[in-house]
Amino acid sequence: MPSANFLRFEEARPMLLGLAYRILGSHADAEDAVQDTFLKWQAADREAIDTPHAWLTTACTRRCLDLLGNAHRARVDYVGAWLPEPIPTAAVSDAERSMQLADSLSTAFLLLLERLSPKERAAYLLHEIFDTSYAEIAAMLELKEPACRKLVSRARANLQAAEQRHAPPRERQQALLEAFRLAITEGATARLANLLSAEVRLSADGGGKVPTLLEPLHGKSAVLDFLASRLSQYWAGYLWRVADINGGPGFMMYREGSVVATVTFGYDRSGQATDIFIVRNPDKLTRLTS
Repeated sequence: MPSANFLRFEEARPMLLGLAYRILGSHADAEDAVQDTFLKWQAADREAIDTPHAWLTTACTRRCLDLLGNAHRARVDYVGAWLPEPIPTAAVSDAERSMQLADSLSTAFLLLLERLSPKERAAYLLHEIFDTSYAEIAAMLELKEPACRKLVSRARANLQAAEQRHAPPRERQQALLEAFRLAITEGATARLANLLSAEVRLSADGGGKVPTLLEPLHGKSAVLDFLASRLSQYWAGYLWRVADINGGPGFMMYREGSVVATVTFGYDRSGQATDIFIVRNPDKLTRLTS
């Protein structure tokens, strides 16, 4: 029978994994951080731990900040656009769904977090998304409470200025999916054009492992031309499947039973699509296939 300490950790695991993924933008790295936290938990003197949840959150957050520094250095040499590793909404825990955290999983929001310093990111997520008190965050980050309040305030202002986290009604998102499919499979772009912002941007992450755009495309005309005249050729043999990815509807593209691409979108206040995110890096798609 599992020990009480093991069960206590397993209860915290979904929250720890959700926090780690949002900080790191990589499910693989998040799992590593949570596993490292588990090993530290096993070795700890648990009789001296008054609040296991706070202890585990602190250990996981600090490990994530260490990994984030390494990740930022690695991204200096990243080939092409870097996008977060896509995860299916089905992988999100029931606890997270009940807390209505799906919107903070969107690709657009995770990219906005990249604008923040590591401690700003951790403090903002802990307070705004995971409802952690400033006093607890101060202890976790080894800062004074006023400093934590400033971190969250700066992060909030930065993200609000960037127009983050807009999700139009589900019906509009579904209409965008169908229009996107028609633009590529039939070259019919009229419906999609009406759903795109004039300044829409298409970003593709191949990680230097597969052919893809090295720089984002900007503007409705350039994006529509690329979809109808070029991507239609490359994706002709793919199987399209609609799936909930990072908290919203998108596509998983299959070839010979394996996921070879995902597509998600970002939106403005009016519900127009401002971003098209395509992940082709096979290292980021392995978990989706398995």
